[in-house]
Amino acid sequence: MEHLNYRHKATRRASGTQRSAVVGVVASGNLEVLVERTLPHDDCEIDIHSQAMGFGDVWSAVVSDFVSRRAVGGLRFSINDGGARPDTVALRLAQAVRALEGGQP
Repeated sequence: MEHLNYRHKATRRASGTQRSAVVGVVASGNLEVLVERTLPHDDCEIDIHSQAMGFGDVWSAVVSDFVSRRAVGGLRFSINDGGARPDTVALRLAQAVRALEGGQP
């Protein structure tokens, strides 16, 4: 199992009032994302445990793109990955933020 951790400065604070949300399921080709409001408003952390080894560069690119596009300030993401493709990762991260904002994932 590979453990990756990324920290970014966020340009915008996450909206909404929910403290946490969970989306997805750990399964082959999927992932589970827990998002929590636990950080200062300009920080974002994404912590990943993945069954697929050697994809740090891909994870870094997907995470950087996600943080640059979304208001994620103050959020900590915990990901349990079952070998998800990059598009599935981006989808689950977006669903997690939407659920935290009070919308449906």
